[in-house]
Amino acid sequence: MTRIAFLGLGHMGLPMAKNLVAAGHEVHGYDVVPAADEAARAAGIPIAESGAAAVSDADVVITMFPAGKHVIAAYQEELLAAAKPGTLFIESSTIAVDEARTAHGLAVSAGHRNIDAPVSGGVVGAENGTLAFMVGGSDDDFAEALPLLEAMGKRIVHCGGPGLGQAAKVCNNMILGISQIAVAEAFVLGERLGLEHQALYDVVSQASGQCWALTTNCPVPGPVLTSPANRDYQPGFAGALMAKDLGLALQAIEGTGTEARMGRLAEQIYATFADGDGAGRDFSGIITDIRDAG
Repeated sequence: MTRIAFLGLGHMGLPMAKNLVAAGHEVHGYDVVPAADEAARAAGIPIAESGAAAVSDADVVITMFPAGKHVIAAYQEELLAAAKPGTLFIESSTIAVDEARTAHGLAVSAGHRNIDAPVSGGVVGAENGTLAFMVGGSDDDFAEALPLLEAMGKRIVHCGGPGLGQAAKVCNNMILGISQIAVAEAFVLGERLGLEHQALYDVVSQASGQCWALTTNCPVPGPVLTSPANRDYQPGFAGALMAKDLGLALQAIEGTGTEARMGRLAEQIYATFADGDGAGRDFSGIITDIRDAG
């Protein structure tokens, strides 16, 4: 049994923490949002009075925060100083690659260990323990973290050194954002050509256009009963989060001098979507903006 401090108990963090408890680990939580703390208490997870108190006796600290600035501030202001020497920090937020490397450097300088381990799979994956983890860090730290990640996820890939888990995540979500736009555009084009949604789905899902954005996250009601389109685009994975992730992709594109014209365009499209009514809708709801545009 490992004593774990889990910081960030929102829509993703709480089910992840619950899966660790179910696997037999001792989990103590903390969130700056009182409602999240209350939900965790109701699920049987003890809540500390502060982040520092949560990590003080922990063997492993897992963070799931909204943005990189929150990770770095928490590390600098309380967590690293409060943790026992040699604590393993698992950073599972989705943040920029350079922020992940900054967090790693801060942890190591303070006498701790750190891996970046962002996730893919959304709230459903967190609840079902089927998340994918993309991990950056040393071989030894990855090996120690692996049993914990396996309690929360189904596929865990060691991508290389510090920051490379975040690098894999940003590349994956750039592909996802682009492909979701392409699928939505194809359905709008099909509508205007007179194709029924089901007919187009039946063709493409068994042809070379097949992809996750179609067969799992189909942007029109009907063909995939479990897709957000059948529940008025309730996320799922919200448009605001896709806009954030594509913003991180854009930072990486510009930082590396990569051409990536489709990635740049997808970032613009989702930024507009999130600025409108798409922030709290599933990102597959981008189809509504595409319909309205022409």
